[in-house]
Amino acid sequence: MQSTYRLNANELSLDFVEAVKKLYKDRTITIFISEETEVDETQYLMRSEANHKRLLEAIQDVKEGKNLMPVDLQKLKAEMLK
Repeated sequence: MQSTYRLNANELSLDFVEAVKKLYKDRTITIFISEETEVDETQYLMRSEANHKRLLEAIQDVKEGKNLMPVDLQKLKAEMLK
């Protein structure tokens, strides 16, 4: 079993530790701590060749005004307020 938790160090609590202990009861675990740096979402998505190609195609589609999906902003806002 493997789990990944992403949280701010200030959010660590005894409750969190107890939850981990309960989840992995009687098993040996490894805790790896890494400081995350903010990654630009576009850079992240461009790491994959398939994503890179798809994003470039989408940008071109927007420039050319094709394959666009119209959005009714009033309807969207009403849905969000439900």
